Amino acid sequence: MSPSRSPSLEPGSAAGAAAHTTAPGAAPGCPFHAAGAMAGAVPGADIGPRYRRPLGVLHHPGVRGEIARLDARRDCQRIVFLLSAYEFPFDMTRALEIALFHTYGSRSVARLLDRTAQFARQGQKRYDDTNLLIANFMEAGWDGDPGARAIARMNHIHSHYRIPNEDFLFVLWTFIDFPIDWMAQFGWRAFTPHECEAWFHYWHGIGQRMGLVDIPASKPAFDAFVAAYEAREFQPDEACRRVADATVAIMAAWLPAPLRGLVKPAAACLVRPQLRRAAMLAEPSPALNAVLRGVLKLRRAVKRVLSIERYPTLLADKHYRSYPQGMPPIEQIGPDALQRKKG
Repeated sequence: MSPSRSPSLEPGSAAGAAAHTTAPGAAPGCPFHAAGAMAGAVPGADIGPRYRRPLGVLHHPGVRGEIARLDARRDCQRIVFLLSAYEFPFDMTRALEIALFHTYGSRSVARLLDRTAQFARQGQKRYDDTNLLIANFMEAGWDGDPGARAIARMNHIHSHYRIPNEDFLFVLWTFIDFPIDWMAQFGWRAFTPHECEAWFHYWHGIGQRMGLVDIPASKPAFDAFVAAYEAREFQPDEACRRVADATVAIMAAWLPAPLRGLVKPAAACLVRPQLRRAAMLAEPSPALNAVLRGVLKLRRAVKRVLSIERYPTLLADKHYRSYPQGMPPIEQIGPDALQRKKG
């Protein structure tokens, strides 16, 4: 985005940090952002303001102002978009990566993934496909195109496997818990209680659209459910180790060869102890742990003053290694075996 010398909005929206534009007839709380910013956006939807960084480098206070004015339940889709696209783009991606990594500590989850061998054979593609589907419904919401199509595609992929409801609930919980925890540790600010409530309602709504049952109605109740689940399922298991190792191999491939050996020790620093035990990861080096966390906290200190990412950071701005020619249609995302079966 081009720099601005005052807290302003894109042309076409109302001026000032408190402005909020609404298209005629739009439903309140619609999550969609600027018209045309994402392929398939619903014409005439309540797009809300699109913010520009003051002086091209500062955080726009209007983002937090808009979040504070929105209703945590009704407007949770818009709040999630503002948090992920404006406030915490880098941190949200890292938090969700760690959340997914944590799920491999479950024997039940890991054994299914190990049987499919998707990580061993097409680990990067599975990583990219998961990110693409999640990014689509986080950016566009769950009701309109392409968010609803991404959820439908995710449900279609899952329908080919026998996955217990409690496993789905556990994975859903990681998407709620890990970003909240990551921002508290490494984000340039923590989620506010209002944002935590909206974040919970958003993922609760995703769970409903996945057809899950017995979703805990509050974060404390969900935490208690997962504590009992992890006590049963987080046990040392070869499947957990193999899937974790395959995931580390994916991340290592992103780096130059001399640095790849650092990925597994670094991952061990950031994951939770129960995953280290289940996946049989070595305990992290205190020195490496201190350095890694120190770097993340230094980044936090810089970002408290400067906004160092694209404003907003959108799906279209990201590169996916599995799709060098560009993003595929949503209906073509997923394991190659499902595409062949469909053909």
